Amino acid sequence: MPVAPALAVIVCAYTEDRWERIVAAVDSIAGQTRPADEVILVIDHNDALRARASAQSWSARVIANDDAQGLSGARNSGVRASSAQVVAFLDDDAVADPDWLAHLAAPYAEPNVVGVGGRIDPVWATRRPTWWPPEFDWVVGCTYRGMPERTSDVRNPIGANMSFRRSAVLEAGGFDATTGRGRGRPMGGEETELSIRIAQRSPGSRIVYEPSATVAHHVPARRATVRYFVERCYAEGLSKAGVARLAGRDRGLASERRYLTRTLPVAAGRDVVAGVVRLRPHRLAQALAIATGVLVTTAGYVVGIATGLRTSSDALAGRDQG
Repeated sequence: MPVAPALAVIVCAYTEDRWERIVAAVDSIAGQTRPADEVILVIDHNDALRARASAQSWSARVIANDDAQGLSGARNSGVRASSAQVVAFLDDDAVADPDWLAHLAAPYAEPNVVGVGGRIDPVWATRRPTWWPPEFDWVVGCTYRGMPERTSDVRNPIGANMSFRRSAVLEAGGFDATTGRGRGRPMGGEETELSIRIAQRSPGSRIVYEPSATVAHHVPARRATVRYFVERCYAEGLSKAGVARLAGRDRGLASERRYLTRTLPVAAGRDVVAGVVRLRPHRLAQALAIATGVLVTTAGYVVGIATGLRTSSDALAGRDQG
């Protein structure tokens, strides 16, 4: 029988405004049926928050982000501080189900599995907007309609609920500090970019989506708006342009191409029929949101390609080739 790998959970936090949610996230790790071997809380350049967290009586080890400010830098700091074989990441505004780690760890029994992600259910601070299509729940960092409904190989996990073999992260160079979220920057794509680099360095490796490994992700009221929806879609287009440059359009956008040509047309058609035939106006609003999301994301992608937005990943890829 294979030996279960040691597993660390890394939570990255940056603001005291989320204090109650940070505590809830760490408490949900402490209540796992499969206990974590390490729990690391990384404080992203906030001395007051670090002092408050350090004074808390809990099992988490509190460290400062000694890397670039932002989520990618904080994650890298947590990976370096860990000694576990597998590093799992839970957002500071998410709460894990009690069996989360047990399900997340199981696929690592296969030696070629280098990453495992799980399902992320949105918990809306206000009622879910009736116009918001479930195919676009990725906008708020959650599992969306069109993702697999059973255990499946995927290109990359979603950041709020993911894990990797620590060695694979380190060998690939860690998360790109110029990609993904920073304060006031609703970008994404850092886990996609890292997953592609890991796959390039380890042919035959697998990343698995395990929907039984579930977390609940808080969605604040300010993200349940048309403005945020549009901003996030545009930022995602910019991020995908960077991914396409790194991995090539065929490989880097294979998942997006299936989503765009299969999932969204079916969803939009279904919504239009429900809106017109069954007299459900909110379904027509969802169809309009799908069309808007596609157009805005495409615009962001085109701008990203046209401007040649450069990330440290591009530079890293150039060094690898040289």
